[in-house]
Amino acid sequence: MKRSLILGYILFFGCFQSIAQTLTGTFPSLANQTLSLEGSKGLTTYSIGNTKADEKGQFSLTYSPQDYGVAFLSGEDKKPFVVILEKSGVRLEGQVLSEASSIRILEGQENRWFEQYTQEQGKREQALSAWGYLQNLYQNDPLFATQQVPILAIGGEVMRLQQEDGQFISTLPSESFARWFLPIRKLISSVGAVAQYRTAELPQTIAAFRTMDYADPRFQKSGLFRDVFESQFWLLENSGGSLDSIYGQMEVSLDAILASVSNNAPLYNEVTAYLLELLERRSLTNAAEYLALTVLEQDKVALQPRLARQLEGYRAMKVGTTVPEIQFTGDILLQGKPVAYPSRLTEVKAPYRLVIFGASWCPACSEAMAELIPLYEKWNKLGVEAIFVSLDTDPTAFQAYSKGMPFIAFSDYKKWDTQAVADYYVSSSPSFYLIDQSGKLLLRPQSVKQIDAWVEWKMGGGTQ
Repeated sequence: MKRSLILGYILFFGCFQSIAQTLTGTFPSLANQTLSLEGSKGLTTYSIGNTKADEKGQFSLTYSPQDYGVAFLSGEDKKPFVVILEKSGVRLEGQVLSEASSIRILEGQENRWFEQYTQEQGKREQALSAWGYLQNLYQNDPLFATQQVPILAIGGEVMRLQQEDGQFISTLPSESFARWFLPIRKLISSVGAVAQYRTAELPQTIAAFRTMDYADPRFQKSGLFRDVFESQFWLLENSGGSLDSIYGQMEVSLDAILASVSNNAPLYNEVTAYLLELLERRSLTNAAEYLALTVLEQDKVALQPRLARQLEGYRAMKVGTTVPEIQFTGDILLQGKPVAYPSRLTEVKAPYRLVIFGASWCPACSEAMAELIPLYEKWNKLGVEAIFVSLDTDPTAFQAYSKGMPFIAFSDYKKWDTQAVADYYVSSSPSFYLIDQSGKLLLRPQSVKQIDAWVEWKMGGGTQ
């Protein structure tokens, strides 16, 4: 696999000798600062090297052929400048890394193309959005719809701008990284304007995302993986239509992405894990469930054990299924004090029960509790009871942590070996499960805000 990737880089970045190249620069404002260079590797970055600028702000960093592609140069403020590492070397001059307009490319043709296109394309995008707004106005508003001369003029200017953009790309050498990279970067940057001002471009923009080859070795070095997924699903969320149609469109996009990477098992696992995290973070539960079931049902790619378990949770804990019983073994506390009742989940009598898995050592859990506890009284009055399943191993820490909770908390001090963790397929903390009185799973919320939104929608948010 490693050999094939290296051969791919040779094919796409041109033939080169395995010799190191340098990224040099002069930035007086960075005098005596430590600079770091990070390369792109799929959904992550890796360190290429660090150096200290001299008293004049001059520095030099070495990179090798396997680093060719997009990298991020940062000073001590950690605000990166995007640079293309190319086989001819790169030389920069400027003031502040976070202000691209203050930087000059002294050497590095790929970077010159990148700089020129970024500046010109930004202006064209602004113009296209403005013309797109006027085009919609003149075509759809009765006050202007009869004005054929300006309608034709606007359409002509839109076409000219689009052609000008394509002409610049077509002049670049076919083997250059920039020729492949710039259209994808443009696509990502255009989604906001397309959703708001240029809705006629929605079908072709969505289609462009779906026809990408995500297994292309250049993607590994582009730094665009996260952005291309984030932008694609944001656009689908904001494309209009019913919620069912939006989820249907997401399923088509997920199928296209998975098919694209199905011949690369490590990449398939990496992309699936990231997409699942993305969909969960955006509370797109239906799409997350579709992704999980689709991946579990395929037999072409072997799944990593942790990912497989996480996906299996969606199959075993689908909305509408009856959840397993939870025995409150170990210490049962209410506001930090021992209680003997209830001793299991079914003894908690409430129309709705929110089961929370978390721990005192989990920073995200503390953040969630800070949001949840002030809302608990409102939820409880409307029939929602909470139960905290602690993953703590230290009784003192658990007792101190649960003092501020106005609901039942229990811990058997087994951490991830707690039986409920296995039964509920918990793979991260905090994890939430909203259950009705009969024991059926209603919702797998990804945040306190989503729980509160459900309470507002379902029960009027405390208007009783």
